[in-house]
Amino acid sequence: MTETDIAGAVGAWRRELHETEEKLLEHLRELRRGKRAAGAGPQADHLTLGQKIADAVAATMGSWNFIIVQSTILAAWIILNITAYVRKWDPYPFILLNLALSFQAAYAAPFIMMSQNRQQDIDRKEAENDHQINIKAELEIELLHQKIDQLREKEVLFLTQAINELTELLRRERAASDAAKS
Repeated sequence: MTETDIAGAVGAWRRELHETEEKLLEHLRELRRGKRAAGAGPQADHLTLGQKIADAVAATMGSWNFIIVQSTILAAWIILNITAYVRKWDPYPFILLNLALSFQAAYAAPFIMMSQNRQQDIDRKEAENDHQINIKAELEIELLHQKIDQLREKEVLFLTQAINELTELLRRERAASDAAKS
């Protein structure tokens, strides 16, 4: 293969790669426009009643207020039953309290899991968006590299031409000085 064949093949490959990158960038831009138009983000989601309840239960049970209130109620329950200030309705080992806490846990767990599953879906979508952004950034960097390479090639070509011109000038001057000496 000659240098022109190689240069032609490299040029064709670059054009094909550039066209593929341009198509991918355009696809990513269309996705972004679609998300902007639809109002991307969790606030744009249309939540069902069950999802709203699951989020509210998870938010409530995962708060310090809930922990403090529940701890206070548990402490009062135990103190009132130990001291017999009020008639002992649940004597030690607090079987009724244990039943109430088991009941609470049995109902709270599915709500919390539903909320976590929804949050996991949101996180997965955000990860996909991050991946697409990373791909776009990578393509943009690749395009910048191509532009820098083109500039470097032009600079090398310019420098090569300048060296050839200077070499030609030196040859002429030598030829002129050799002709003047003879």
